[in-house]
Amino acid sequence: MEAQATLRFLRMAPRKVRLVADQVRGQPVEEALKALRFSPRAASRPLKKLIESAVANAENNHGLDIDTLWVSEIRVDEGPTLKRWRPRAQGRAFPVMKRTSHVSVVLAER
Repeated sequence: MEAQATLRFLRMAPRKVRLVADQVRGQPVEEALKALRFSPRAASRPLKKLIESAVANAENNHGLDIDTLWVSEIRVDEGPTLKRWRPRAQGRAFPVMKRTSHVSVVLAER
């Protein structure tokens, strides 16, 4: 049995979120949450909340045992990009791409 949770329109670049997601992929939930708690990266806080949400889904919706859960899949996809402009010298404009991410996590029982 599997439980999942998704986080959409996270205002962080997917490349930065993937660095943190790669650290917890394949780990037991308890170890993944510990790793995210002490990670200095900004993306660790929303990923921690997402995994906690997936654990709550597993417990309440599917009746799974929390102690046997592990992160079987965590996927970071690119969301829509907000396009902004920054003024530069001599009247020019410079594009600033504010990227977003869609993150989905699947927890499975061992």
